[in-house]
Amino acid sequence: MANILIVDDDPAVQVTIRLLLERAGHHVTVAGDGRKGLALFEASQFDLLFLDIFMPGMDGLETMRHIRALAPAIPIVVISGRSITPDAYAEPDFLKMATKLGAVASLQKPFRPDTLLAVVDGCLKAGEPEGSDVRSGRR
Repeated sequence: MANILIVDDDPAVQVTIRLLLERAGHHVTVAGDGRKGLALFEASQFDLLFLDIFMPGMDGLETMRHIRALAPAIPIVVISGRSITPDAYAEPDFLKMATKLGAVASLQKPFRPDTLLAVVDGCLKAGEPEGSDVRSGRR
């Protein structure tokens, strides 16, 4: 299956996503912040990346900018626990903003296991050339 990197500062979220993905047969690597995630990304090849938007140090949007420079085609799924509100005066919708900046999908925490797995399957199938294995977006 796929080699997936999870970058999230919440240990409970890390464990939840990791267990769901490992049970589905994927290999999972976890980083607790953007800097560690970027270092792991540069040291290995991944097929998919989960990226929390709000983290201390290097946030998810900054991390995504660096990763996009290294591997423009890798699917990135952004995740966030911030509420999405229709109020025009509230904070911006960071999940929508992240998808405009290059994420292929977004998930609002908490999410359902079947939703997470459907997003993973969709991302991996979309990046898979006909009749070949999924590979990282590196060129």
